[in-house]
Amino acid sequence: MNEHAADPATESFVAHRNLLFTVAYEMLGSAADAEDVLQETWLRWVKVDLEQVRDQRAYLVRITTRQSLNRLRALTRRREAYLGPWLPEPLLTAPDVAEDIELAESVSMAMMLVLETLSPTERAVFVLREAFDVGYDEIAAAVDKSPAAVRQIAHRARRHVDARRPRQVASASETRAALESLQHALETGDLQGLLKVLAPEVVYMGDGGGLKHAALRPITGADKVARLIVGGTGKTQHTIALGPTVVNGNPALIVHLDGELDGIMTIRVEDARITGLYFVRNPEKLSGVESEVPLTLR
Repeated sequence: MNEHAADPATESFVAHRNLLFTVAYEMLGSAADAEDVLQETWLRWVKVDLEQVRDQRAYLVRITTRQSLNRLRALTRRREAYLGPWLPEPLLTAPDVAEDIELAESVSMAMMLVLETLSPTERAVFVLREAFDVGYDEIAAAVDKSPAAVRQIAHRARRHVDARRPRQVASASETRAALESLQHALETGDLQGLLKVLAPEVVYMGDGGGLKHAALRPITGADKVARLIVGGTGKTQHTIALGPTVVNGNPALIVHLDGELDGIMTIRVEDARITGLYFVRNPEKLSGVESEVPLTLR
């Protein structure tokens, strides 16, 4: 695909590419699969008679949604056989994503994990309606449902998400403060300091994908989580380096082991304490933190 060509189909696709990628990523939780969806969208888009298209943005979103739904249904079956917890693929994001509170919340690891609990159709409807403010008629065309059915699905999905999302969205400064406490505790082996920043009901999830060591099921409770991660860093003979970064529009920690990228830690913060701690170590999921990935809701 030559993005420098001057034909109208290419110009329109390139103009909306970041939006389409964000739609696909929010639906799939995977940058690699989102890129594949964009390729499939492009192959269909170039066959469209543009003179018959009233709203090119809406048409492109519709194609992207349909391709994402097809892929999501296949991925759902594949993830059932995944070794250990499955976490979304972290993306290194530009500062402007962090400044857009609505966008940063919609692509946060905590929200992406909530979206994983929806059915494919519910996820598509929720993402299009809540994140991208797409009209019910347009969503109906994208998911092959009636507008009335889409309204019911949207209501059900919103109720489901509201019951599982954080009660309050933590500010970037609150998240950074919690991450700094976490980093200090891990670097010094300060178990008590870690217990202070972890909420009693904290849940830890590690994703090694069978390629890196990680807990095979979520760990719940501050004491268990603290001992797991402090014990893990204390026992290793390797050199561990932790540093601040921004992934999915939110502050995070990047972890290097003997100078090599080892993983990304993200957190969910409520009332200044960590209620969710997510560590992606699967090397197949870390290509998205090598360079900034542009995301947008518009």
